[in-house]
Amino acid sequence: MLIDEQHKKQLIKHLSEFITEDRLALFYDNLKQRTSRITIVLEDIFHSQNASAVLRTADCFGIQNIHIIENRNQHNTNPNVSLGSSKWLTETFYNKSENNTKECLQNLKKDGFRILATTPHNAKSIHDIDVNNEKIALLFGAEQEGLSDLSLQLADEKIKIPMYGFTESYNISVAAALCMQTVISKMRASEVEWQLTEVEKDEVLLNWLRNSIKESVLIEQRFIKEIISP
Repeated sequence: MLIDEQHKKQLIKHLSEFITEDRLALFYDNLKQRTSRITIVLEDIFHSQNASAVLRTADCFGIQNIHIIENRNQHNTNPNVSLGSSKWLTETFYNKSENNTKECLQNLKKDGFRILATTPHNAKSIHDIDVNNEKIALLFGAEQEGLSDLSLQLADEKIKIPMYGFTESYNISVAAALCMQTVISKMRASEVEWQLTEVEKDEVLLNWLRNSIKESVLIEQRFIKEIISP
């Protein structure tokens, strides 16, 4: 059931009573560090440990939104690597369309994101990108094949991490971590307003509460029936 912002705030207040004050304070502290201005896109990641490491790193850097494209490979996580990070992230899956890559990237462009495709070939250094004017989506591909030809075509720009050795590329989880660190550092040092909006904070906080409370679905249904429904 969809609820308006006023009732959403009431629901947040109600669910907050089911967790400790310290945990709720931690939620509010982390909300201040969260951003939706940078997002991560994973296209056909095969190895669960790599996907899990990317999610864990995104959470550590305060990146809230993850977009997962499943054309050939199904997204799986390794709980020993992700350490529960998925429940703090907002994940959007693309696996029902004839071309999930096209659907995902077009949606992000409509939302004002500049698509930066990571590739070691004929690309601009990650250190030279501008974070001031547009929201950024960092696009990462499968471990061996890399990004699909279509994703490279649809990307607004190709970026790479400078390397000085014999090996052609980084492991995807390492590449993602280096890119996130660079972009997040640039963003936080800039004058752009990178924090979540108040509406976004409410939505994220509500999901965190739901994921932290046993039988949260039943508690929410009871609240809606008694407080919201006529």
